[in-house]
Amino acid sequence: MKTLYILTVLFLFLGITSVFAQNKLKGKVKDTKGAPIASANINLKDKEGNILSFTRTNDKGEYTLSLTDEVKNLSLEATTIGFAKKTITITELNKSYDLVLEDDQINLKTVVVKNRPSLTANGDTLNYKTSDFADKQDRSIGDVLKKMPGIEVGEDGKISYNGKGISALYQDGDNLLDDKYSIGTKSIPHDAVDKVQVIEKDQPIKMLRKNNMSDDVALNLVFKDEARLKVMGDIKAGIGTPDRFDGNANAMMFKKKVKFINNIKGNNIGIDPGMELTSFNMMQSDNSRPSGFLSAGAAGVPTLPQRRTLFNKAGQANLNNLYNFNKDVQAKVNFAYLYDQRNQMYSKFSETYLSGQTITYNELQENAINPQKLQGKLNLISNAETHYFNNTFTVNFNPIRTSSNVITNGIAANQWLKQDPFDISNEMSYRKKLKSDNTFNFYSIFTRTTAPELLNINPGLNEAILNNGKPFAGLNQYVKLPTWYTNNYTSFGVIKGNFVQTYRIGFNIQHQNLNSELYRIQNDQTTELISQNMTNDLDWLRTKVYTDATYEYNSGKFKSSLGLPVSYNLIRYEDQSKTLNQTLNKVFINPSLNLKYQTGPENYISASYNYNNEIGGLDDVYQGTILKNYRSLFSNNAPISERKTQGLGGAFNFRKAMQMFFFNAGINYSKTTLNTISSFTLSNNIQQRIVLPYENDVKSLSVTANASKYLFSLRSTINAGVSFTKSTFEQLQNNQLLPFTAQIKSFKGGIDSKITNYLNWSYTGTLSASTNTTTNGIKNNNQQLRQQSSITATAFKSVFFTLAAEHIFTHQTTQPDLKYLFADFNARYRFVKLKTDLEFGVTNLANIKKFEANYLSANSFSSGTYTIPGRVAMMKATFNF
Repeated sequence: MKTLYILTVLFLFLGITSVFAQNKLKGKVKDTKGAPIASANINLKDKEGNILSFTRTNDKGEYTLSLTDEVKNLSLEATTIGFAKKTITITELNKSYDLVLEDDQINLKTVVVKNRPSLTANGDTLNYKTSDFADKQDRSIGDVLKKMPGIEVGEDGKISYNGKGISALYQDGDNLLDDKYSIGTKSIPHDAVDKVQVIEKDQPIKMLRKNNMSDDVALNLVFKDEARLKVMGDIKAGIGTPDRFDGNANAMMFKKKVKFINNIKGNNIGIDPGMELTSFNMMQSDNSRPSGFLSAGAAGVPTLPQRRTLFNKAGQANLNNLYNFNKDVQAKVNFAYLYDQRNQMYSKFSETYLSGQTITYNELQENAINPQKLQGKLNLISNAETHYFNNTFTVNFNPIRTSSNVITNGIAANQWLKQDPFDISNEMSYRKKLKSDNTFNFYSIFTRTTAPELLNINPGLNEAILNNGKPFAGLNQYVKLPTWYTNNYTSFGVIKGNFVQTYRIGFNIQHQNLNSELYRIQNDQTTELISQNMTNDLDWLRTKVYTDATYEYNSGKFKSSLGLPVSYNLIRYEDQSKTLNQTLNKVFINPSLNLKYQTGPENYISASYNYNNEIGGLDDVYQGTILKNYRSLFSNNAPISERKTQGLGGAFNFRKAMQMFFFNAGINYSKTTLNTISSFTLSNNIQQRIVLPYENDVKSLSVTANASKYLFSLRSTINAGVSFTKSTFEQLQNNQLLPFTAQIKSFKGGIDSKITNYLNWSYTGTLSASTNTTTNGIKNNNQQLRQQSSITATAFKSVFFTLAAEHIFTHQTTQPDLKYLFADFNARYRFVKLKTDLEFGVTNLANIKKFEANYLSANSFSSGTYTIPGRVAMMKATFNF
């Protein structure tokens, strides 16, 4: 602390010294009528014409320039669009100089644009004209977004711009869908959208826009006038073989006062409607809790798009409605319900390599899964220039039922899993701008969560461990984890010129009670507790009092943010049945620094550093054994885990919007020190884990680079990317401590080309290679090449044909190569006058019904063989209104 104090004083002293050493020039820029000119460029030059300092005038026409050294023969230059350049001589420093600019007529050369897309830039907003990138066969705005250079749409629907995920997808400025925006990209017709705006430095809170410090990126869909005047949507009905159906009804409206996207759908063709309920921007929270203690197994998922692997029968209602009372006040209701039935059939072979020992599992499993989701959210927002109020009431209920038949190394069992996670919360935020432009903020959230779980297994397994070596009828594992959580803080923002200081003080409380019991059922159907060692009655209370100071500076070209959070953490947990009663007191300082420098009008570099202390949760300290699944027993014998992480990163973002070229690159390094380690005891029929005290490090390095360019001569968007990740860590297995090094290299490239007005072609290729090594000589590696291509043809203006293919090649050093080629065909005819599309499609033309995938992780290798849907033929009719 003494060293930190000395460094802080030295830093402040140097900063004060440099400030007093500076010379300043001040003044105003006006027009000939005396009106101030805002955003005029001010350059201070030496006699050779080199720029020594520069700035822009504020909204009052004022400017201030700083110069450290006194230099002779200086000149001051003012320029802005619509006025003639003005240059004056500087006779002395620390003096005010006013400049008067005269009107100047701008003559631009005539530019003729022939059949080429274009982008326009307005400040921090980039505009894509939708019609410039759309093709006749495209339906939704999501189809067109994929073709826009600089914008990437993932298979899960997540949208990124120049390597950064978007914070929101607005509809004419309103955030109807929050961060669950994939229903919008799939259902909004592209011909209703006039342009797509990329908003850099997005700040949705009006009162903060004047001193905007945001680095978020958002998309805004600007609708055509005729699309704002009516309800639009579509109704789809489809039948197919073998015994397939697909139905969908969309209705949407985007008026100024009322906006909605309401959807009802159902299918059994492998499309998961629940993907539209995915949140892409999950917020960090101190309300950490296990997502679920119990499971029916470890099947994993095949490395294929879900539409090729899913056996399902699903229905969903997704209702999103927004009403603007006036320009500042709006109410929003988002409600969704999903009912799904899924079947999984797979076999899995896995090996874990240890010194002189290999642990092998051969498993067969059939699962019937019934997930449901009920999500409701009521949101009221008042967003004005002087205040901001946001209150959100949320309810989530996600019951899951799983029935499973499993055979492990020749031993058969049946499982039934019941999980009922439920949470209800209310989140409120209030901000007020004072007359001084300073701001006040109050925030509060209350959450109640319950997550009861029950796992039944029959007959009983691992009798040597669980029933004194005697056969028995079954097992019942019960787990309950009710949770209360609240977080409250107040903050005050001080704004002075380009500086914003924010001071916050608050507290949060988390209370949990873990109750678990493992019962065995004897062959005579009597039920008994296995032992007290397999029970938990753990009471957990975490209290945190915190304060932080954030200092932000934004000069236009340079932006910095320094965060200095300090927290006092008090944790108490006890389980009387285990004579466990512990208290932990910790004071943490978690500083962070972010720097950003605008190297050009469209380019910037950024750097960041953070030091973070984290404390684990209840999942780290329960001592009673829990049966996670049919072959996994977990418990702990260690203090609360603590993580100390240092992270360092840098990035470069480059774009030439008018040339439609985008490039980004980044590097990140982190080192995490932990005070505990998971010790695994593996045998051919069971896996046992216990957490032990042991200090160890996890180091990670990642490097990425991505580029996207529109080739005007070829009418094509091309993209390419490369990434490298290296991690080092330790594992403790069967009392062997194994240091690991894992590396993953990935290369990708793609093109989306309009070959002619009636023929389009796209291609995407990804090559990935992973290597895992240990110090005792264990090494394995895996390479996979995945290619996707499609060609679409338009005939007679209303007939569309699409042929798509997907090729997957996997090579693993000790296994045979795996090769798969999937192909799909689709034909569509549009009845223009009837506003109806008639469609016939066949997926999986080769009728592949088995898919094998290899997985590589540290010192383990697994190969899974999955039953997937074979050939499916569908006839669909879609009416658009």
